[in-house]
Amino acid sequence: MNTQGKRHVISVLVENQPGVLTRVAGLFARRGYSIDSLSVGETQEPAISRMTIVARGDDAIIEQIKKQLDKLIDVIKVVFLPAESSVYRELVLVKIKANADNRASIAGIVDIFRAHIIDVATNSVTVELTGDQPKIQAFVELMEPYGIRELVRTGLTALQRGDADISIDD
Repeated sequence: MNTQGKRHVISVLVENQPGVLTRVAGLFARRGYSIDSLSVGETQEPAISRMTIVARGDDAIIEQIKKQLDKLIDVIKVVFLPAESSVYRELVLVKIKANADNRASIAGIVDIFRAHIIDVATNSVTVELTGDQPKIQAFVELMEPYGIRELVRTGLTALQRGDADISIDD
C-alpha cells in the first residue's frame, strides 16, 4: 500500500481463535496494504479479542479494507476510530544509558512526562511511558542525547470516547 494518505485507526473484534491474526495480516499482505501498527489483546470476554490496526490510505482504500475484513469468518465487527472521538494510547519501554552524572537529569525528564523508571542498573535506567504518539516521540527525542540502548513500542491501542462502545450486541 502506498504509505501516503491519511492515517486510519481500525478496531476489529474477532473470535479468539488460533490463526485469526494470521488471516487478518494475510488479508493486508495479499492486497499490498501495509500495517503501520497492530495491537491485539483479549477483551472483557475471553472468547473475543480486539485488534487495533493503524493503516494509511485514502478513504476508498480504507473502505475496501473494511469490506474485506468483514468477510473474514472470525471477524465479529469492524469500526473506524476517528481521532476526534477516540482516545489513542501507546506504551513504550526505553533503556537509556545512565551514570551518576546524568541520572538526575534523566529522572527530571521522566517526571515531566509522567513516566516511570521501572529498572535501574549501574549503566542504564529503563523507563515506561504511556501516551499518544506525539508525547512518546517527544520523550524519545529528549532521551536520544543520553543514548538509547533499547526501545520497544506496543503499537497504538484505542477506544471511543464517552459512552460509545464497540459491542457485539449492536
